[in-house]
Amino acid sequence: MTHSMKLQPQPFALMACGLKTIELRLNDEKRQTVQIGDRIVFTNASNENEQITVQVVDLHRFGDFAELYTSLPLDKCGYLPEQVATAAPEDMAAYYSAEQQARHGVLGIEVRLVTE
Repeated sequence: MTHSMKLQPQPFALMACGLKTIELRLNDEKRQTVQIGDRIVFTNASNENEQITVQVVDLHRFGDFAELYTSLPLDKCGYLPEQVATAAPEDMAAYYSAEQQARHGVLGIEVRLVTE
């Protein structure tokens, strides 16, 4: 199955060059359909002509981003090496509320670029 999602320009660029290999999302109804082996087409939110395709290699489910941030390598989640020390689960509050996290849980979607 192939899914479609948008990414902001910086995480899109990091994923396109292979530095970001884990996408963080709310584990809502849409993300619950994602399975290992599926493909995701990510579109740059600032330029819809830019797309990359990845394959899902693992799914990491957590109750909230606080749990995720203590379990996954943040340098693979879109943080640059100099940002890892100050990375915090609250960074995701711009996207998902505590209530949404409590209702759905969160997901780290581990991917690899499809180069074919």
